[in-house]
Amino acid sequence: MEITLNGYYTLILATLVLLLGRFLVKRIKFLEDFNIPEPVAGGLVAAIAVYMLNIVWGYSFNFHQGLQTATMLMFFASIGLSADFGRLKAGGSPLLIFTIIVSVFIILQDILGVAMASALGLDPLLGLVTGSIALTGGHGTAGAWGITLEEQYGVVGATTLGIAVATYGLVAGGVIGGPVARRLIKKLGLKPTAVNSNPSDVEKLASEQSLYSTKHSEEEVHSNKEMFEKPDNIRLITASSTIESLALFAAALAFADLMTLVAQDTWFELPTFVWALAGGVILRNTLTMVFNFDMFDRAIDVIGNASLSLFLAMALLSLKLWQLTDLAGPVLIILLAQTVLMIGYAYFVTFKLMGKDYDAAVLSAGHCGFGMGATPTAIANMQAVTDRYLPSHKAFLIVPMVGAFFVDIVNATVLQIFTKLPF
Repeated sequence: MEITLNGYYTLILATLVLLLGRFLVKRIKFLEDFNIPEPVAGGLVAAIAVYMLNIVWGYSFNFHQGLQTATMLMFFASIGLSADFGRLKAGGSPLLIFTIIVSVFIILQDILGVAMASALGLDPLLGLVTGSIALTGGHGTAGAWGITLEEQYGVVGATTLGIAVATYGLVAGGVIGGPVARRLIKKLGLKPTAVNSNPSDVEKLASEQSLYSTKHSEEEVHSNKEMFEKPDNIRLITASSTIESLALFAAALAFADLMTLVAQDTWFELPTFVWALAGGVILRNTLTMVFNFDMFDRAIDVIGNASLSLFLAMALLSLKLWQLTDLAGPVLIILLAQTVLMIGYAYFVTFKLMGKDYDAAVLSAGHCGFGMGATPTAIANMQAVTDRYLPSHKAFLIVPMVGAFFVDIVNATVLQIFTKLPF
């Protein structure tokens, strides 16, 4: 029996999945320790329940795709709207070097995935799913590209596999990051950096950075106390600010829809969610650089995170777990190889090119986090290291900036190139 649910009931089920996920993460320490997102925790339970209903009683469910697509586009627009290229200058050469290091790793991740998938008799495009789509990209990118690969390239089970691989990546990234950094610190005899009486521009910016507003007076910029200890300066998320932020999202999505139509059947044809990301980037940097617009980052993050949670919940509800049966063995082999690649790259490349010092060791832990999982995993890895040694302002400035949006822009570009190759 096939049951079709409209947008209203799809939204109800999605919110119930999120509440279930919140309950599970609070009650199960493993889920909390490895930063498993609430939509993933609840969604996997829901996917198993849907699978059992199909196996035992023959029920299958079709969920409203329009709502799922809309929340996906909102999430990618939020990434673009957060991508302030002015911060590249503020981060200086370390930020640029780290972005290049991460970009090269994304390419290697996809080369390994495609090569091993081909060697194991799988569709080479599934190698991208076990590469940067799900690992560096995380659950949001896995869901978005999974739909694209299924609809445009006929890759069966891409979404289901992507969600499973992204979940593995979260756990693996959280497991390997801390040990890699601690081994670097111990084996190479590094000492945590002493408190610097003459901090660099990067370190100053890290200690002054605020999520409350992108616009500050000179006095605020040079006073941590002014920015962090005066609650009156906190910009509240109100109805007015929410509508203002939603208008930005609407503009980015309108740009995405227009460009999808314009680019159709041309050499620059891209998935709609990539245009949503690009629209957000253009809008953000035009408004802030040309018009000095006060972009409300925290409101954008809230809307983007809520959209991602709903998208993941609906994507997981739509999973067809039976499609993974024949893929389990080969995929596990590829994922183990990807884990070894991440460890080796962070240890021998990220660490050395970022300066071979304490900050570089912390950055290596962070790279393991979002190279295999997501930015929250990277932050958790670095926090585990800095809790044991000393703070690393440099790492905590660079990793969130690269992991939050620059890596998604690079990843989308690399994947677009790979999907055009004649496999």
